Amino acid sequence: MKRLLCKIITVTVLLLVFNFSNAQLKNIIQHAKEKTTDKANNTVDKTVDQSGNSSNSAGQPGTDSSTNNSTTDASSSTPPSVTAYQNYDFRAGDKIIFADNFATDQDGEFPAHWDLNKGQAVVNNFSGVPVFKLTDGNYCEVAPRMKTESYLTSNFSVEYDTYMTGGAYGMLVYFYNADGNTINVQTTSAEAIFTGEKSFSGSFPSSIEGENYLNKWHHIAIVYKNDQLKVYVDQYRVLTVPHCDFTPVKLDCEGIGNQDDPIIFKDFKVADDAIMNMLDKLMTEGKFVTHGINFDVNKSTLKPESMGIINDIVKYMQANPSLKLEIDGHTDGDGSDAANLTLSQQRSDAVKAAIVASGIDASRLTTKGFGESKPIGSNDTPEGKAMNRRVEFTKIS
Repeated sequence: MKRLLCKIITVTVLLLVFNFSNAQLKNIIQHAKEKTTDKANNTVDKTVDQSGNSSNSAGQPGTDSSTNNSTTDASSSTPPSVTAYQNYDFRAGDKIIFADNFATDQDGEFPAHWDLNKGQAVVNNFSGVPVFKLTDGNYCEVAPRMKTESYLTSNFSVEYDTYMTGGAYGMLVYFYNADGNTINVQTTSAEAIFTGEKSFSGSFPSSIEGENYLNKWHHIAIVYKNDQLKVYVDQYRVLTVPHCDFTPVKLDCEGIGNQDDPIIFKDFKVADDAIMNMLDKLMTEGKFVTHGINFDVNKSTLKPESMGIINDIVKYMQANPSLKLEIDGHTDGDGSDAANLTLSQQRSDAVKAAIVASGIDASRLTTKGFGESKPIGSNDTPEGKAMNRRVEFTKIS
């Protein structure tokens, strides 16, 4: 009798927890739908600051400063291995529209290159890395400060890293069209959700679902190409919307934030020309410049999401056995000339190592590091710095 009573109590508790979790998730989705409807029925007057991307004086990226941080330590998070990204097909745009790693912002202050439309948000040091936290609001709304009201094109990509605690809600990226109507993409700890006139969701694989998602850094990538939208979490494509029936012109980031479980993100980047064909560039110009190969700040550690571009290079070299390439590394202007020269060489060597590990003979690849000596953008703005941090591939005759 006691065993039966215990089983009944256990099942009842599990059902209550399950129902609460589903109700909580449904509330998030319903809130997003209602918000989308409200914005579609009302004229949105959120004028983007016309002063443009004013820049702080250049500072050293990744500076460590003390902070009163109640969020779980992120240092225990281990990024996915590069080999896990062998089938990763996301391709970032190569014209940087907006980029911010919050390196030049003061700890405890609102970041200089963003606007606050609702709620509260702050830059804080999180395990030695500056991050943006949405700490208050239902919804908290922050948006990039741009020179023009409309800056997205028919082909663009959005990327950021996010860290989600057990009590936090997933961030939503809202896209606005010229009439102020919206669609949005949200990543929870279990699925990616698209909300517009049509709604879709895509579940995460078990390796990153639920508890496997929480208290770890994850890379989110969204690409929009001629009305089609795709969402990636780490090495997985989790959602495809074949036709959005929507033309975005700008975006903001939103969510339910609080002090104990804020929405946390870093390394936010928006880029144009997401359909640029690398192979065409190599064939016609003998050179390909990419901003899709990324590294940890001030390190030569290759970020796993770089494997999309590296896989393309590998396939191209396999299809052209006589092809030899030079890999050139470039940095922004932060830090000393000597340190940047060394770092750029180490980064080009790391790219070569990844290509060789994928089956290409090392004799077909050479590397050079140019440091900050060949900028293609201004080192006075985050976007210019992001343009300067690049890898170039050149055909060797």
